[in-house]
Amino acid sequence: MFSQNFSRRLLIATLVISFSSPAALLAQQQRPNRQNQQPDDPSARPRNERPELNKHYRDWLERDVAYIITNEERNAFKKLRTDEEREQFIEAFWRRRDPNPDTEENEYREEYYERIAYANEHYASGIPGWKTDRGRIYIIFGKPDEVESHPSGGSYERPYWEGGGSTTTYPFEIWFYRYLEGVGSGVEIEFVDPSGSGEYHIARSPNERDALLMVPNAGLTMAEQLGLANKADRIAGTGPWAAGGDAYTRAQDSPFERLELLSRLSHPPAVKYGDLLSLSNTPVVEDNPLNFDVRVDFFRQSDERVVTAITIQMENHNLVFQDSGNSGLQTATVNIFGKITSVSEQRIGTFEDPVTTQATPEELASARERKSAYQKAIALTPGTYKVDVVVRDINSGATGVRHIGFTVPRYNQQQLSTSTLVLAARLQGLQDQVAVGQFVIGQFKVIPNVAGVFKKGEPLGLYMQVYNAQIDQTTLKPSVDVEYIFTRNGREVGRIPENWQGMSDAGQRLTLAKLFDTAQLSPGEYEVSVHIRDRVSNQTLTPSAKFTIQ
Repeated sequence: MFSQNFSRRLLIATLVISFSSPAALLAQQQRPNRQNQQPDDPSARPRNERPELNKHYRDWLERDVAYIITNEERNAFKKLRTDEEREQFIEAFWRRRDPNPDTEENEYREEYYERIAYANEHYASGIPGWKTDRGRIYIIFGKPDEVESHPSGGSYERPYWEGGGSTTTYPFEIWFYRYLEGVGSGVEIEFVDPSGSGEYHIARSPNERDALLMVPNAGLTMAEQLGLANKADRIAGTGPWAAGGDAYTRAQDSPFERLELLSRLSHPPAVKYGDLLSLSNTPVVEDNPLNFDVRVDFFRQSDERVVTAITIQMENHNLVFQDSGNSGLQTATVNIFGKITSVSEQRIGTFEDPVTTQATPEELASARERKSAYQKAIALTPGTYKVDVVVRDINSGATGVRHIGFTVPRYNQQQLSTSTLVLAARLQGLQDQVAVGQFVIGQFKVIPNVAGVFKKGEPLGLYMQVYNAQIDQTTLKPSVDVEYIFTRNGREVGRIPENWQGMSDAGQRLTLAKLFDTAQLSPGEYEVSVHIRDRVSNQTLTPSAKFTIQ
């Protein structure tokens, strides 16, 4: 009886399970087994894996530019997600190093790959030439100015600064560079091949080339031969052979100096103005700003070209002077970058230069009261342009940015016209000197006073060119009246006629270049007007400029 009841119940239970809904069964299957699975099992989480670089970009990063890419650039490149971003990065990488970005060719990139090819051809030794020490130095810094080569080693007479005496050396080379930016002047780099396999490495000590260094009583220096020094001390780097001892008469041969040199040689070369180029697109620099003034002047060159002179001037007391080294001179240096673009945002040209001001400690106080100026002249066609200027103080890091819009005028051949009226801090005739260099306009050196502020008693220079003055048929020369009128608060304080001694005649172009004494002017705001009248055509012009006497 019990067996029949049990069988009947088992059959009913089986039927119930068989006729359960598929949804219920699916829910039961998907229900987690809490006894076998931990609630926060890391292995159950999806992995956040960054796709590996393909071979093309990996080779570019680890082989092509391994020696010149900065750590910041390397980290930024590794964070890129798409090949399109990587291509844009590579293009910008080379553009930042292009010495002439206005040409289609990138001279830096072309020379760089030529150096790699040269290193692979001449310095390979079981490994590619670009991986060797000589290859690395050649790729980064180029051909040395001088090379002292001992490809077979052999007998060697030490120079006196190495202690003198004869020894035998492994093959070695000494490369000499007169100057390496970021490294120093008079740089000597020694390479030694102790295995004779052609695998040269950078030597950390002059002793590395000595093949008899570990041979007792062989290859001794003069002091060791006389018993005044011990070879064991030389090997250990102690005693008179230690850094600062009397053995090395050249500081650059001390171990610490060599280690410092090796450290500087291992750094990628600095991108000279790439950071300033990126700043040229920013509106202002909020932190640690540097104040400076910008002025744009125009001088006709031909019917379709106008010389546009961009002058940048800063007060020396805004700059940081530092001791430049053994000379004792106090030096302030700023880097200047400028980018000229048209209305359509097409880049017309760029300029980038350092400006250095030096003074002795005795002259430093007066030097701080003066100004530093820089000028770039470029021929442009008439139209509207913009110049973005970035100036950075190297010693303090202070940076200033200016965005100046200007319109290059079109000069009508039939109309009396003038160049910009320039207030000059310095005005000097070149006489027999060659008319080249900064601040040279025609036959004069004209350094503008961009701020227009003069100290009482300082000379006030005025420079301007007059165009299209008509020719007097009687004298076959232009006939022009010129008068300088000084006013203060609308009241005339001086009137000086031009006596023509300051004018130079160049066809239909007249040059006005005159210095005025400001000793009689009391401090205040002034305006100078130049009244010009062409007697032949009866045309008149009155350009003017404002200035301040302190």
